[in-house]
Amino acid sequence: MSKTNLRRVPAPQARQHEAPRTAFAPVAQSPLHPFGLAGKARAQDDSCGVWMNEMPLLGYIVVRGDAADPAFNHAVKGVLGVELPRTPGRFIAFPHGLALWQTPDEWLLLCAGPARAAYQGELETALAGLHAQVVDNSGGLTTVYVSGESHVALLRHVSVYDIESIGPGQVVSTVCSKAGMTLFRHDAHGLFVVFRRSFSDYVWRLLETAARPYRLGISKLVFRASHPVLQLL
Repeated sequence: MSKTNLRRVPAPQARQHEAPRTAFAPVAQSPLHPFGLAGKARAQDDSCGVWMNEMPLLGYIVVRGDAADPAFNHAVKGVLGVELPRTPGRFIAFPHGLALWQTPDEWLLLCAGPARAAYQGELETALAGLHAQVVDNSGGLTTVYVSGESHVALLRHVSVYDIESIGPGQVVSTVCSKAGMTLFRHDAHGLFVVFRRSFSDYVWRLLETAARPYRLGISKLVFRASHPVLQLL
């Protein structure tokens, strides 16, 4: 192209009356925030057979490694203060969270949202050089606590698993109609249900519909330092 065909284009000038730009300030929202559960929550009583609510914005960290490797176990214990459960279908509490057995070489750690980054960083450092993996899945999962006199009957409607057989300290992976979910029980009062964010609307509506015969209440979940799960709120 000839130099005579080239022309210089002046740089665009800033508009005199352009509105000031606002800083980008992202806000984390739980998967079930459109349902307005916080505004409907109340203290649990005998008026409803089933009570449910979301435990929003927890930290979810997937840890994979060789449970038979002493170096792996030592590194994880150095961060969590406990060894990961090696018995299938069990979970164990550590000072600020829970470790759920998923497969012989995979565990799901639940912790308070603000603690997630620290745990992830410390685990990655401790496991560096080992055949292991640490993945933050906090944006992809959520947990709902299902309790009340008829909570077992409710979950029987939506799952093929023998819900009555899940005792304290146990964790199982099953399906809720067309969605996968993980159930675990700390005590006889209720079950915690972990499922994918992408299925949150579907799972909540399914549970809500199945709870109609028992009358559904939205429970007000409060922090309890002595409870290994509710301490994460």
